[in-house]
Amino acid sequence: MGKTTDQLKDLPGYIASCVVDSDSGMTLESDASGRLNIEMAAAGNTEVVKAKRKTLKMLGLKDEIEDILITLASSTTIRPLPGTSPVFVYVAVDRNVGNLALTRMKVAEVARSM
Repeated sequence: MGKTTDQLKDLPGYIASCVVDSDSGMTLESDASGRLNIEMAAAGNTEVVKAKRKTLKMLGLKDEIEDILITLASSTTIRPLPGTSPVFVYVAVDRNVGNLALTRMKVAEVARSM
């Protein structure tokens, strides 16, 4: 088994992926085609994950984020690792080529193997 990002490259419409520490916003691993500034995407999506976790806490929900799907011209899937880990997996695919359900399933599989 290769790097986490290597396991995602075979997704239809793949654009980029990374593994991020949401405590610091630091990219731990990344792969990008040049169409996307992966460092900036990691930092911005760190704020998305932090905001959602803060909202869950404010609501008193004892639940975990399974994944966050953001659809733009490209589609983004964010998958935090389970439990208290601050790490999340981020992947961007071209939604006109990719399959969002397949992307979610593959990202979940990769996250579980970490």
